[in-house]
Amino acid sequence: MPGLAVEQLTLSHFRSHSLTRITAEGRTVAITGPNGAGKTNILEAISMLSPGRGLRRAGPGELARRPEALGWRVRAELTSLGQVHDLMTGAEGEGTRSVDIDGKTAPQIALGRIARIVWLIPVMDRLWVEGASERRRFLDRLALSQMPDHGELSLTYEKAMRERNRLLKDQIRDPAWYSALEQQMAEAGAALTLNRLETIAALEAAQGRRETAFPTARLALAAEGPTLTEADALAEALAEGRSRDMGAGRTLIGPHRADLDAVYAAKDVPARLCSTGEQKALLIALILANAAALADSFGAPPILLLDEVAAHLDPGRRAALYAEVAALGAQAWMTGTEPALFEDLPEDALRLTVAEDNGVSSVA
Repeated sequence: MPGLAVEQLTLSHFRSHSLTRITAEGRTVAITGPNGAGKTNILEAISMLSPGRGLRRAGPGELARRPEALGWRVRAELTSLGQVHDLMTGAEGEGTRSVDIDGKTAPQIALGRIARIVWLIPVMDRLWVEGASERRRFLDRLALSQMPDHGELSLTYEKAMRERNRLLKDQIRDPAWYSALEQQMAEAGAALTLNRLETIAALEAAQGRRETAFPTARLALAAEGPTLTEADALAEALAEGRSRDMGAGRTLIGPHRADLDAVYAAKDVPARLCSTGEQKALLIALILANAAALADSFGAPPILLLDEVAAHLDPGRRAALYAEVAALGAQAWMTGTEPALFEDLPEDALRLTVAEDNGVSSVA
């Protein structure tokens, strides 16, 4: 039995699901059905049991069933490190998202102390050829899975940067207006960078400890300008760059400009130049490495949400993926269009079929 797993899951007025209950009992779950049936919505619901906006980065008002828009709820019984928790999150109408843990209101960050959840979705397949912002977001999601305070640091940094950018656009030159904002950016930004570097180090260490059918990647944190991990140095760089930033109307240095570089180690080829299949394999390798790193630091591997992952792998790699998930001891929730994609899963895996009728999803 995994040390971290969803035992029971209930979706109420969530996306296409009016009321869906799943008894998983900690097992790996394979969900099949046609495109548009509501498979990914189940994975998205589970992703809302972690801090942040979930795997689609949707706002609370976007998750409620339409046209009713009554609000939504996701409730789960979760086993975590030998304890059982009752988690509930949701929103009323267009309101903000709330979180309850064991019947008590809690901040989102508290979810990260109980559950660690990572995901792989089809839109991420283009990670290595998209802009730096997508790779930065991917790295930050991995960092958040390892360090629950990472999301709060990002919010603090971005809020202060927006205020600084507003001053720059308004051509405000008085240093007194900038110093406090730059100090906030520097303290949060240096911590963000350290978290990212520690995450990369954990991923590389995890890759080095495990034999896997998936390729290993050499990783590095790249940036336009210096990668600063000391708050004082970042504050000084921001102050020195005010004139240049004013000309651009935005902040040109800092962790918001960072990028994740990856190289297919065995071939010494940058990920962006690899084949589509190799890029997918590298992506899966990093998800598995993150799961292994979390198993060491958190005490249990994370819950894995793997959306349409099997369809993009040949039968050998598909079997290897299932074997590695089992070896990690992780609970995985996977989706695919055909049951045959999951033939190599263990016999005790839960197999579900999702269908849609008149805009309402049902699970059998």
